[in-house]
Amino acid sequence: MTTSSAPGKVYLFGEHAVVYGEPAVPCAIQRRARVTVAARSDERVRVEAQELTLDGFAVTWGGDADDRPDVDVPAALVDAAMGYVEGAIEQAREAAGEPGAGFDVTIESEIPLGAGLGSSAAVVVAAIDAATRELGAPIEPEAVADRAYRVEHDVQDGEASRADTFCSAVGGAVRVQGEDCRRLGDVPNLPFVVGYDGGSGDTGALVAGVRARKEAYDFAADTIAAIGDVVRRGEQALEGGDVEEVGRLMDFNHGLLSALGVSARSLDAMVWAARDADALGAKLTGAGGGGCVVALDPTEQSRTALKYTPGCEDAFRAELDTEGVRVEE
Repeated sequence: MTTSSAPGKVYLFGEHAVVYGEPAVPCAIQRRARVTVAARSDERVRVEAQELTLDGFAVTWGGDADDRPDVDVPAALVDAAMGYVEGAIEQAREAAGEPGAGFDVTIESEIPLGAGLGSSAAVVVAAIDAATRELGAPIEPEAVADRAYRVEHDVQDGEASRADTFCSAVGGAVRVQGEDCRRLGDVPNLPFVVGYDGGSGDTGALVAGVRARKEAYDFAADTIAAIGDVVRRGEQALEGGDVEEVGRLMDFNHGLLSALGVSARSLDAMVWAARDADALGAKLTGAGGGGCVVALDPTEQSRTALKYTPGCEDAFRAELDTEGVRVEE
């Protein structure tokens, strides 16, 4: 039996635009998904998932089983969750050269499902790492990231970027642009505060919506290019240790994402609550449509304001996690 964990993430800048070749800067946070894998004597795969805001589910597949979890969440999220795990197992089998390996898989996560904090990437990264280790064929974090990206690419109908999976695999603050993925060097202390509305967005549908707007309107394509400009300015601010400028650029990024139609009333309310509480900056994080916002605030003012904002279910601090995927004792 092997357990691996991987961190979730927040985006400082660049979600959605990264799909079109612009850079993005996500940061790993100290909220993790843990995946325990135990080899079976047959080819079946049994998955138990806990704490994924799905009230827990168990499903077996791989033989004649065709069970489906009966949970009170959108079917698209359930299908995606199952697809991510199944894809991770297939990638681990391929990496280890064990196409018939069966597993019992248990998932525990501190990361809300579909909320923009990289829950799927963290689960896939941890699952691939744990399964390859269980088969006696561990691979390097960068290789885990590449295989995890293939899973997300398939599940999200080709609309995924490498940002989430690379960040989860290597930890810290990273820069991703197309195939070019690298971890950033020393970055300043980033006092993250996360607000969560208790909901989630359909990543595939939101990404497809942006694509449709980009194809229909030239100014939507210009907006995506403008997000890329914000990311490049943000990199300069990070390298210079200018956290206040990072915050100002986060505000710009949120406005551009809103223009692309991926924000929501609850997300905007939380962003403005944090700004009114003198956060250095605040924006949605992830695909949007519901889920989470991230603010920069070294004080407790933003977290307190978010806790009292209608529609905010939870607000918490999230420290930068400098460690990516790892084995848990």
